Amino acid sequence: MAGNEPARDRSAPNLRSTVCPVPREQRPLEQYKELQASWFFVWPHNGDRGLATPLIRAWLIVLPLTMLVASGSVPLRHNLPQLVVAGAVAGLVVPMLLLVRQWLGWTTLQRRLMATSVEYEESGWYDGQVWEKPVEWRQQDLLVATHEVKPVLWRLQQAMAIIAALMLVGASLCQAL
Repeated sequence: MAGNEPARDRSAPNLRSTVCPVPREQRPLEQYKELQASWFFVWPHNGDRGLATPLIRAWLIVLPLTMLVASGSVPLRHNLPQLVVAGAVAGLVVPMLLLVRQWLGWTTLQRRLMATSVEYEESGWYDGQVWEKPVEWRQQDLLVATHEVKPVLWRLQQAMAIIAALMLVGASLCQAL
């Protein structure tokens, strides 16, 4: 050992020394970093407030349009409380679609992190390959999937449940008015 070199722990996995044929942008950990850097997919990763704020903004942006569409109904036009509730419930569709898109992206990532192998394309859709992850890669991917991605998916599921409940309550309220 040279004089200035730090001693390496032989038991620690050296993920960089493993030759990986998967292109860098198709590796699950790289995809995780991309989702974290994305302005859209980072919402649920930033906590409850980081998710709620853009969803409320999206709902408020679409609300005037849904109110305008709801006002086209003659029975709703003559019943203002029912018009407001119908427009508000219809406006919840956009935040729900945003949540579904995020859930699909994070679920796909979790599936790739939890898998024992990585499916990838070298140059296009027609040359799909499968690479078996080494144990060290599997362990690291499993840790990220368990401690980073799973809470994000839980947060997204909670938000979708809340919006679905609001839609049901709003629809029931609209019928009761």
